[in-house]
Amino acid sequence: MTDRNRLREARFEILRIIRKFVPVLAGATMRERLLACLGALVGILLTGLISSELLGHGSHLPLIVAPIGASAVLLFAVPSSPLAQPWSIVGGNTLSALVGVTVTKFVPDPILATGIGVSLAIVVMSLARCLHPPGGAAALTAIVGGPAISGSGFLFPFVPVGLNSLILVMLGIGFHRVSRRNYPHIPKSDSPNNHGTQDPPAHTRVGFQQADIDTALKMLDETFDIDPADLARLLRQVELEALVRSHDDLVCRQIMSRDVISIRSEDSVKAARSLLLTHNLRTLPVITKDGRIEGTVGLRELEGDRHSVGQLISRTVTVPPDYPALALIPTLTDGRTHAVVIVDDAQRVIGLITQTDLLAVLAGKLRSEPSAADLEPASDTHVRSSSGPTPGRG
Repeated sequence: MTDRNRLREARFEILRIIRKFVPVLAGATMRERLLACLGALVGILLTGLISSELLGHGSHLPLIVAPIGASAVLLFAVPSSPLAQPWSIVGGNTLSALVGVTVTKFVPDPILATGIGVSLAIVVMSLARCLHPPGGAAALTAIVGGPAISGSGFLFPFVPVGLNSLILVMLGIGFHRVSRRNYPHIPKSDSPNNHGTQDPPAHTRVGFQQADIDTALKMLDETFDIDPADLARLLRQVELEALVRSHDDLVCRQIMSRDVISIRSEDSVKAARSLLLTHNLRTLPVITKDGRIEGTVGLRELEGDRHSVGQLISRTVTVPPDYPALALIPTLTDGRTHAVVIVDDAQRVIGLITQTDLLAVLAGKLRSEPSAADLEPASDTHVRSSSGPTPGRG
């Protein structure tokens, strides 16, 4: 091996070791990081300014405490984390600071007090369901923060810690709303059953169940910074992406209906109902004079007392003709959508894919794929039965 090869291998080995200590935050794009920077700038700046207006500019208390900086990192960089939710920030910081102040009253030794304060803060936050990493810093600040903090006593956990936390959360809610991010983060639950029965939604009746996720988490015996409902949604999306990737050659233009029955918005409700019943349809695209999609109507929308179709139009799902066909599975199994309209670049209707169309394609795929029995090697019994008696026996 040459010296150059040895040097290259050594470099690769060093990089491999370094990567073990470099965490990767899933979904962290440059846009997300820039939004986090902007949010922290706005959040911390306004929290300090508002606190100064409310508390004055005296030296009796700090206007903003250091743990708020760590809270801002969570709030703006990972807003979907359970550790970054409003109650986690406000409750975690306030309760932890309260624990720290309480410990100083009973434990005179500062070193011992710091250990007891942080450990008790974790216990209290866990019991109150507001675990927040900066809470440990809030407890430490209450213990070793200096005369101004120790002199304020039990006021410190509420002013400025609680006040800072509340202002930061309110600013965070406003910032994320403007940037169209989901905060406070509420995990998206599965689409409800729209038939008024106790059955779970169709797409959750196969594959893994929530109980499987709970069992897996117990078996791994680790704590993950993600809500179980978010984890379930992620895994279902992974399943879908794998399915689409394995059949990426199948696009909507290949399976769509091209002779689309449609209606104009100025047409009568009677005409729309007649078309739906005559052609045995559940969804009728509503188009403009030049064929552009406006929406859809079905028998449910036509039950009202309106006179024209334009008064009953509902929004519809549209995709281009080269869209992966199997990617429509979540839409066409949500219990509400019966058809997806295929449109060109000018939003003109060129086709339609219904639940029946997609079901037929999936049935064809299942027939064409080998079963598990087909993939198993033939047993000795099968070999003997197909090729006659085995030589040398009997």
